[in-house]
Amino acid sequence: MPHDHDNHLDPMDARVRALETILTRKGLIETAAVDAIIETYAEKVGPQNGASVVARAWTDPAFAEWLERDATAAVASMGFTGRQGEHVRAVFNTPDQHHVIVCTLCSCYPWSLLGLPPVWYKSPAYRSRVVIEPRAVLAEFGLNLPEGTKLRVWDSTAELRYLVVPMRPEGTEGWSAAQLAELVTRESMIGTGLARVPA
Repeated sequence: MPHDHDNHLDPMDARVRALETILTRKGLIETAAVDAIIETYAEKVGPQNGASVVARAWTDPAFAEWLERDATAAVASMGFTGRQGEHVRAVFNTPDQHHVIVCTLCSCYPWSLLGLPPVWYKSPAYRSRVVIEPRAVLAEFGLNLPEGTKLRVWDSTAELRYLVVPMRPEGTEGWSAAQLAELVTRESMIGTGLARVPA
């Protein structure tokens, strides 16, 4: 019996594919235009941009200071501006303080730095619970912080979005910014995870 691969899509992927098919057949969208948008968010806009910003902050103290003081200008100097990334504030994790980002009203998010928001970021459960019980939510992501670490939840808005600068992992002395960027994950820049530990 031949396999119909569409039957194995998760419900959201199946809905997106069905909607795209209908809109294409009705002539309301062009397949090439959809492909160009997908390529933009897969190749040009995404977590690799934010990772580059973080890695530069880890290796360049002057840039880190600028990022903390005026993230909008610092990020723009690297060419990362545009859709939902016009006004950004960077918050730096320390051994004593951990930051996590949410948008309690909808899904405001710095697309130019982190790409498309993950489904869980937009979910009502995350948006409501991370404000009330952040430690429990982070534990569900596999992040168990020491009891002495303070947690601060930042609520993104249409006017201001946030970027978490995770702590630089130990054992990365002498690493280039490109090498360091490989350790930075989208979750670590939202605050639901940490930077990867070098192998």
